[in-house]
Amino acid sequence: MSSLDDVHRIAQQLPEVFEQPDGHRGGRTWRTKRGLIAWEREPSKTDLAQLEALGRAWPDGPVLGVHVANEAKEALLGSFPEVFFTIPHFDGYPAVLLRLDVVDPELLRELVTEAWLSRVPKRLAHSWLEEHGLGR
Repeated sequence: MSSLDDVHRIAQQLPEVFEQPDGHRGGRTWRTKRGLIAWEREPSKTDLAQLEALGRAWPDGPVLGVHVANEAKEALLGSFPEVFFTIPHFDGYPAVLLRLDVVDPELLRELVTEAWLSRVPKRLAHSWLEEHGLGR
């Protein structure tokens, strides 16, 4: 089980990440100068209506959006259907939604870190990976 405070702790350990309120929905977001890495996601009325039409419902508990590589999106959705989901609004967008109340803390750390790696300059990503013994 994870929380938004866990996301905050993970994100604040990564260089060049800053937190700010989402100007559209009011939730918390974590980003770099190059874009969002993770954000608190509440459903809109349109989201709820579209899910209902698909015979699905928005899950109980906090939901986090996370930027992912396009190839990782389908793998995550297929491998962990109890944790990850998507909505029509995200079709064609490299992100997944996840249920914070059921995501494994280590998987959450990995996802936020991978999102960060995709949103920082390659030089910074490379030096951080080397510094942490994770050179690719």
